Amino acid sequence: MLIHAGRFSIAVLVALVAAPAMAQSQAALLAPTGTLRGVFLGSNPVQGRVNQATGEVTGPVPDLVRELAKRIGVGSKVIPAPDAAGVIRALNDGSADIGFLAYDETRAREVDFGAPFAVMLNSYLVKAGSPIRSSADVDRGAITVAAVKGQTQELFVSRTLKNAKVRVFQTMPAQAEVERLLTSGEVDAFAINRQRSLEAEAASASKLRALADSFLEVDQSFVVSKGSRAKLDAIAKFMSELNAGGFMQQSIDRAKLTGVRAPRR
Repeated sequence: MLIHAGRFSIAVLVALVAAPAMAQSQAALLAPTGTLRGVFLGSNPVQGRVNQATGEVTGPVPDLVRELAKRIGVGSKVIPAPDAAGVIRALNDGSADIGFLAYDETRAREVDFGAPFAVMLNSYLVKAGSPIRSSADVDRGAITVAAVKGQTQELFVSRTLKNAKVRVFQTMPAQAEVERLLTSGEVDAFAINRQRSLEAEAASASKLRALADSFLEVDQSFVVSKGSRAKLDAIAKFMSELNAGGFMQQSIDRAKLTGVRAPRR
């Protein structure tokens, strides 16, 4: 019994000594400047929100960056980017260590994708009185679908829709312009993520309607610069631990996101 206790104590001691060394190794890998710099889509509420008055950044991505930084014993910095190209650029020019994007095969040519941290649903937004009732009604010859260039939804509809016309916007129009486009019939549906679709519906005073179904479910994932896959192995272990403890679903719930869920374990 004494020998067993002694062996147990030695094992515990070894683990205690090894833990700081492992954290230091991960810190050197993931945050070589001493600060873990995470870049995300600043306009995508599924990833995070930026308070324009205070600059405070909240949501799933900020929660993840701060938790990972805490575990490896470094500071953190959360960087909003205007679009996916901005995320990719920050990773490849070294101004960010990790990033967050929805998986797409064209993006995977420029960055390496790792563990998913959330699953994002996507729904078409239409005018309230539109005859379009589900996503299956959209791909028709008389329909014009709007989407924002380079976003997951634009990549999907541009590849997938065979009959509908796709109108691509350089940036997401303001709420009033979205309402005008849809109610005037200039476009018949707007392809956006479900969270944005529901927020636009709520802000429209019953002028707009988010379709009840999702036309696409896509992983929101960690991304790193091309060739930095060693980082992704460390991140995968981190995400496994967080998912086991329910961290991501708690973060999603705290951010009051709809049409978003934690990855299934």
